[in-house]
Amino acid sequence: MINNFDTQPISPALDFDNRMIPAHGHMAVDFEQRVDFNRLRNYRLARSMQSLEASDCGAFLFFDQYNIRYSTQTWIGGALGDKMSRYALLTRDGKPHLWDFGSAAKHHALFSPWLAEGHSHAGMLGLRGAVHPDVGLMKEAVTTIKGLLADAGVAGMPVGVDIVEPAFLFEMQAQGLTVVDIQQSMLDARAIKNVDEIMLLSQAAAMVDGVYDDIANALRPGVRENEIVALASKKLYEMGSEQVEAINAVSGERCNPHPHNFTDRIIRPGDQAFFDIIHSFNGYRTCYYRTFSVGSSTPAQHDAYSRAREWMDSAIETVRAGVGTDEIAKLWPKATDIGIANEMEGFGLQFGHGLGLGLHERPIISRLNSLTNPVEIEAGMVFALETYCPASDGISAARIEEEVVVTRTGVQVLTKFPAQELFVANKY
Repeated sequence: MINNFDTQPISPALDFDNRMIPAHGHMAVDFEQRVDFNRLRNYRLARSMQSLEASDCGAFLFFDQYNIRYSTQTWIGGALGDKMSRYALLTRDGKPHLWDFGSAAKHHALFSPWLAEGHSHAGMLGLRGAVHPDVGLMKEAVTTIKGLLADAGVAGMPVGVDIVEPAFLFEMQAQGLTVVDIQQSMLDARAIKNVDEIMLLSQAAAMVDGVYDDIANALRPGVRENEIVALASKKLYEMGSEQVEAINAVSGERCNPHPHNFTDRIIRPGDQAFFDIIHSFNGYRTCYYRTFSVGSSTPAQHDAYSRAREWMDSAIETVRAGVGTDEIAKLWPKATDIGIANEMEGFGLQFGHGLGLGLHERPIISRLNSLTNPVEIEAGMVFALETYCPASDGISAARIEEEVVVTRTGVQVLTKFPAQELFVANKY
């Protein structure tokens, strides 16, 4: 899958149109081509620049942590990712400016040489209002940005912003800047993955394969949902996960309706239990459900699982470049078919969503949006497909999720833990 932004030959082993996508170890080696982070950085910046050049904007101003990482190739701990303090300005010279939390700016200057000299700045805007806007931090930041826009010769052009605090937006407008939304442009840019992104997504999924083997061995009566979450989190961090974003652990009567969380519920004999593991490896995320029965299973549980698997398989068989997302959504049952009042209440159960630096990227596939506003599937997209079926016992439910890579010749499934049939853990 060579693209216009790759600057060096791709090994035939990385031709994912014709070969299986690997899950390498965590390190580069001298004897085979693996993830090339220089190639990855060049690709992501080039895609960002392509979006900027196609717009009417003089610059893009990013507060979204995924767009910041995509364009500046920098990241710091997840605790600061939602505080709206990190931001980056991408102008048409292709040399982004980055403002980061305190001493992180000096760290980037030392260890991120792809940032131009003097383009890594310390910045602080108020930590989502904890420092009042009247203090002037936002006003000072906007004044600095205006100066950089003038230096770049784009002072009279609109500034594209992805997400923003209202107070910062108001300050930009007060200082005469025209602000437009460019989140759509960046989501489009991030939708098509290069070989390095695909390998990192494969590695992240392979780590979860191993976690599910541990979960299958641990699923016994008396274990609590939160203990499974702890087990999975520990294993992932030991394997090199950068962030365990969330783990759903749902069992017994909690399976129907799906609560999308975990508790301290004690797992009992014969329970159905499903889990969703969301973590990132070098920034690239998983969303990976598996369903088990504990010790024993019932006909109702098997029937629900078979139906969820049929909906999944029909979707995977249909996915290919050129297909519309409406064609996938139509394969899945209506919300009312599974006892849910409407598609809004059933959103996220029969579901597809892009995976990358963000958990929910392009395309989003569901009956809620895809039937009226379909998106064409393209080679290079990576997304998760999710199905859910409540059982006739009124308590149990099956949940399955597979991550797929769209190639020019079909699709490859990244999620390998067995899921064709209901897995009975520690069968009696």
